[in-house]
Amino acid sequence: MTTSPLFRLGLAVCAMLAMPVHAEPAKLLIKPGWWQLDSKMASPDVATDSAMSMVLQQLGNLPPEQRKQLENMAANNGMAMPTVSADGAVRVTACVTPEMAARRQIPTGQPGDCTSNNVPTADGMKVAFSCNNPKSTGEGKLTLQGDRAFTMQLNVVTSARGTPEQVKVNSTGTWLAAACPVTAR
Repeated sequence: MTTSPLFRLGLAVCAMLAMPVHAEPAKLLIKPGWWQLDSKMASPDVATDSAMSMVLQQLGNLPPEQRKQLENMAANNGMAMPTVSADGAVRVTACVTPEMAARRQIPTGQPGDCTSNNVPTADGMKVAFSCNNPKSTGEGKLTLQGDRAFTMQLNVVTSARGTPEQVKVNSTGTWLAAACPVTAR
């Protein structure tokens, strides 16, 4: 299947919200269960910002084959299909299993051929990642707010449309429930 550069950018943006980030210190604990992640993205480049806005607007109107591809990608990562709120935030719900919580693994970022380097801080961690498909890198800060919430700011460079583009991602994570309707894999 051939995909457009905008669709690839959309997949990259939505996928960025699903990569596990690990917190190492024993004092940083998260609660297992169903989590909601809300992320707003912005780019200093007007063309990139417009392209992201268009992708987010079209997320609900994807052709059935592309929608199924995105739904499968989400389900394979223990998530429900991403949605877009009226203010343009992408909302993803994801499961944190008891095993993930024991490893202090928070569902954020991008799945795929990725590596990460996360450095614990007193209130969370410094986050850095690099992915090959689509090509992207990012770094930022995750701040835990107890075991049921966190905020995260990332500066990402993605080449999903063929050339490097900068994207700022501001996210919040909120624990919703102990039970997960979609199982993490």
